Formats: sequence, C-alpha cells, structure tokens
Amino acid sequence: MKLEKLYKLAIEKGISADPRDKTEINRVLKKEEDAHKKLKKDEKTFYDADRLWNPFADTRILFGTGKENIKKIMFGIDIDTSELMLADRLNQKGDKIDLVISHHPSGAGYPNFHEVMRLQADVLHKFGVPINVAEGLIGPRIKQVEKRIMPANHFKTQDAAKLLGIPFMCIHTPADNCVTDFLQTIFDKENCTTLSDVVAELQKIEEYKIARAVGTGPKIVAGSPDNRAGRVMVEMTGGTEGSKDAFAKLSAAGVGTIIAMHFTEDHLKQAEKHHINVVIAGHISSDNLGINIILDHLIKKGGTDLDVVSCSGFRRYSRNN
Repeated sequence: MKLEKLYKLAIEKGISADPRDKTEINRVLKKEEDAHKKLKKDEKTFYDADRLWNPFADTRILFGTGKENIKKIMFGIDIDTSELMLADRLNQKGDKIDLVISHHPSGAGYPNFHEVMRLQADVLHKFGVPINVAEGLIGPRIKQVEKRIMPANHFKTQDAAKLLGIPFMCIHTPADNCVTDFLQTIFDKENCTTLSDVVAELQKIEEYKIARAVGTGPKIVAGSPDNRAGRVMVEMTGGTEGSKDAFAKLSAAGVGTIIAMHFTEDHLKQAEKHHINVVIAGHISSDNLGINIILDHLIKKGGTDLDVVSCSGFRRYSRNN
C-alpha cells in the first residue's frame, strides 16, 4: 500500500467515526477552503494544503513523499528518537520496516494539536448542552492548551526520522474517534445499571483485558460500584481534557457517568461536585483499542495485509476475522 493511500484511509475512518455529523465536517472543510482562497500569494506559501481535506490537525505524514510502498509498520503510542533508532536497528537486522507511526502527535501534527479540541463542543451538544454554551466552554480551554504546547520542541523526532531516512507519521484523533464511537455504541445498547456493570462491560474488551492483567484495567474513580450509572457518556476524543466547567452542564443535561481515558485531579473534583460518576477505562489501553480499529480498517480497505511491529505500549489485536 502506498503511504498516501494509508494516510487517506486513516482520515476516512476518522471522519466516519467522528462525533460531528457529515454536514458539520463538510462545513468545517468548506470554511477552510474559503479561507485558503482569500490568502495572498505569499501567505499560501506557508499554507498546509492537507487542511483542505483532512479535518484533523494532529494527523500528518511527518517524513516521506507519500509514494513509498508500505508493507511493514512499526506502531507505537509514543514515538521518540529512541524508537526510530530501534526501527533502524531492526532494519539492520533484516526486519525491513517501511514506516513508523506514532499515535500521539509529533512534528507537524503537534503545533496545531489544540484545534481538534473544537469537536468537543459537538460531543457536549450531543449530550444535551446547547451548542452556544458548549463552544463558550471549550474556547478558553483551547487557548490554554495552545499556550501550553507553544514552547515544545515540536520537530525533534521528525528531524530524527529525516536523518535516519525512515518514513514517519502520526495518527491521533482518527484513532480516538474510533475508540469513542466503538464504546459509545456499546453503552448506548447495553443496559448497565450500576458502575460495576460498566466496568464489567469494559473488561469484556480485549484491550482492557490485557490492561487488567498488568494492573492498569478500568477503575471507578468517582462513585462506588453499587452507584447507578444513569446515562453513560464516553469522553475519549478531542485532543485532551475539556473545560472543568462542563460538568455542571452535563449533570443538568442528565449525564450520570463519564467513561474517560484519564482525568486531572481538578476535573475529577468538578465531576464529584456535580454528582457525576467517573470510570477511567485506561489511557494506553484505550489508545490501543482505537489504533487496532484503525489498523483493521487500513487492512480491510487497503486490500492488502500489513505486517505490524508493536512497540511503545501498543499491542496488536485484530477484529477483522
């Protein structure tokens, strides 16, 4: 499979699992197209053309032309120079790794990472928060995250890939969309009366079984096992944690339990204050679930098998069969 096809298939899957409807995604892309047309010639020199068709600022080919033929991938949750050197060493031993993929954003997929947080407003709206209120809540948080990542050495790992000559990319929000869609579909269908039922349902999923075996399985962090779950909201996409002020609105809208990858202590205090139960499914295990769904899509739609080398916390599990 060509690298550019792999990239487009990942975006395709991310869009199909996105909490926003197709009309909203098309509106976002049309807005980007209109803004691009208004740019002056010298401004277009610096424009990232991928924005015209890819609504996920944290998913990019970081090194490579797109024409490379990909048969073997090394995929990890976090890729740094050390993992790239590991890939280079494995290639020296005859492994023939054609591409390294990081889940968490890196290089050109990191400076505008905060932009994907805008979809959180649509998630809140889906659960009963008026869209104007949702956008008002997420706006200040987006600015906060943008300022936090501004000083980062964004291109450190991308530069290493270039020096080693190893094609490199990151796939973040498309995978997070997939795990959110997968889990929300389950909890919309299954009747989980209590929090213990919620945890039991999560533990039926292979990635969470693996996590439980090593002590990092799903855990109730707000509420007790016998607490009734009420309406369950899966909150696992949109870059990082949203606004702490959203919990009051979600509680008023009827959300009883939130399933998340991770929560800050401040977010947890606000959830408890507004009587919302919280189950932490697990960060790395949830990332594993999203990545596995993406890889299944690449293999199924790409019409070819891909040999996957797991590293940096990733464990491959296929649902294609």
